[in-house]
Amino acid sequence: MRYKIFISSVQKEFAGERRMLANYLQHDALFGKFFDVFIFEDLPAKDQTPNDAYINEVKQADIFIALWGKEFGYEFSDGTSPTQREFETASINNKFRLVFLLNVEESARHPKMDLLVNRLSDELIYRQFSSAPELLSDVYSSLIAFLVDKGELRVEPFDKSPNREASLSDISDEKTAWFIERARAERNLPLSVDTNKEKLLTHLNLLQGSTLSNAAILLFGTQPQRFFISSEIKCAHFHGTRVEKPIPFYQVYKGNLFELVDQAVNFVLSKIDLAVGTRSQSAMVPTAYEIPPEVIEEAIVNAVAHRDYDSTASVQVMLFADRLEIRNPGQLPSTLSIETLKQDHSSYPRNPLIAEAFYLTRYIERMGTGIQDMTTRCLEYGLPEPEFKMTDGFVVVIHRKKELAFEKVNESDAGGTIGGAIGGTIVSLTESQLAVFNLMQKDNTISVRGIGKKLGINRSGVQKHIENLKNAGVIERIGGTRGHWNIIEIGVAVCSKIAEKR
Repeated sequence: MRYKIFISSVQKEFAGERRMLANYLQHDALFGKFFDVFIFEDLPAKDQTPNDAYINEVKQADIFIALWGKEFGYEFSDGTSPTQREFETASINNKFRLVFLLNVEESARHPKMDLLVNRLSDELIYRQFSSAPELLSDVYSSLIAFLVDKGELRVEPFDKSPNREASLSDISDEKTAWFIERARAERNLPLSVDTNKEKLLTHLNLLQGSTLSNAAILLFGTQPQRFFISSEIKCAHFHGTRVEKPIPFYQVYKGNLFELVDQAVNFVLSKIDLAVGTRSQSAMVPTAYEIPPEVIEEAIVNAVAHRDYDSTASVQVMLFADRLEIRNPGQLPSTLSIETLKQDHSSYPRNPLIAEAFYLTRYIERMGTGIQDMTTRCLEYGLPEPEFKMTDGFVVVIHRKKELAFEKVNESDAGGTIGGAIGGTIVSLTESQLAVFNLMQKDNTISVRGIGKKLGINRSGVQKHIENLKNAGVIERIGGTRGHWNIIEIGVAVCSKIAEKR
C-alpha cells in the first residue's frame, strides 16, 4: 500500500528542509516503495485558490508532517495562517501527524506560533531538531515506526531482539530466584523454587538457544546499564514548581527494572507528605500519603515497561511543590491517543516480554486499565485527575494535595484500612523532627544523647528538634530531666517546612 505525505511549514523559513525531505522520501530505496510526497512548491498551476488547494491536499494525505520554527507565516483576515489551518485540517480529519519543532528559545518564536506549540503539547508528541541532518534522522525513525505499526515492516520488539554481547554469566541467580518466588505467589508461576535461570529464561521466551534477549538483561542482569546505559532512572526533587538549579535532591538509580521501579517509588514516598493519625481506633497508627502509593507505582511502572529503549534519554521522575511528573522517552502507538488512553482500550505494550514479567510479579495488570485505575484512585483520594501530555516524550502529571488531613481507621475495617476524616489537629514536622518523634514513640525514656547517637545529630541539634516538638504540642516532659516523654495523641504530617500548629 502507498501512503501520501503532506509536508507543512512556513515555506520561506524551511525551503531547504522541505525540498530535502521530499527528495529523500521519494528516492530512498525503502521509503520510495511506500510514500508519495506533496509539497506546495510542486503544485501545478490550477484554476483554484492556493488556500483551497493545500487544504484539499491535507484532506487527501495519510501522513501530515509539520516543520515549525520561529515564524507564524502569512495571516488571513481571521488571524490564522496557512500553517495553522493545515494543522487544524489534519487534526479534524484524524490524519497521522508528525510535528518537528526547531530548537529555539520560546522568546524567539512569533507569539501565535508559541500558542500553537503550547496547544500541540496537549495533543501529540513532537520532536525537536537543531539541524537538517537531525531532522532527517527524526523523520526516518518516525516513518519506520509508522510502517511497523501498519504491519508493512516486520520488526521484532526491542525487548525480544537478541543481544549477542551478553551471556548467561551476565544474569543474576539471586534476581531470577526472587522472580520465581514472587511470580509463584502472585500468579501461580508453574516453576519450582529451585528452577535454574536457564530454564526460567526459556520459559519466559527470553532465551533462544544460547542467545539472550534484551529483556533478559534488563530484567535479570547483574549490570544492565553496562549494556543499556539509558535504562537508568533519574529522580529529582524541587522545592518550587519549576526546574531550577542547583537541584536540592537528585539521584540516578541503576539496576534491573524491578529495582529501578522500587527505588524510584521509594524516592517519591520519602519526599511527599505523610499523615499519621492516632491510636484511638486501633493499636496500629493509621497513615496516609498525600498521593496514593499505588498511583505512583503505576505511573513509574508504565514509564519503565513502555518506554523506548532505543532512545538515549532516561525515564525522569520529578517531584515539584505542586505535582509529580514522570517523563517517559517514547511515543504512543498510532492506534492510541491521549483521549483513547482515558477510555476502555486494548493493551499495546511496546515491550511485551517486559510487560509480561511485570504482570507475573503483579507490578501491572494485563488489561490496559492502568490509566483509568490511576484516574479513579486519584478522584477517590480527593486529587484532580492525572494529566497526560506528549512533548518530546510521554509525560504523566499527578497533582499533590494542597492541604493534608489525617484520617481514622473505620471500626469495621480489618488490617488498618484508611476510612473517613477525623476532625482533629494536624501538626507539620520536618523529616528530622519526625525521626526524633518516632524514636520517642518507641522509647519514651530515651535521652537526648541516645537520640543523637541513633540519628547522627549533635546535642544542640537534638535539643533544637525537641524544643520544636514541644512548641508544636506533640510531646511533653513528665518527671523532669530523668522522667519520660509523653506523646500527645494528635495527627502528624511530614513536610519540608518548619513545624507549625494548624
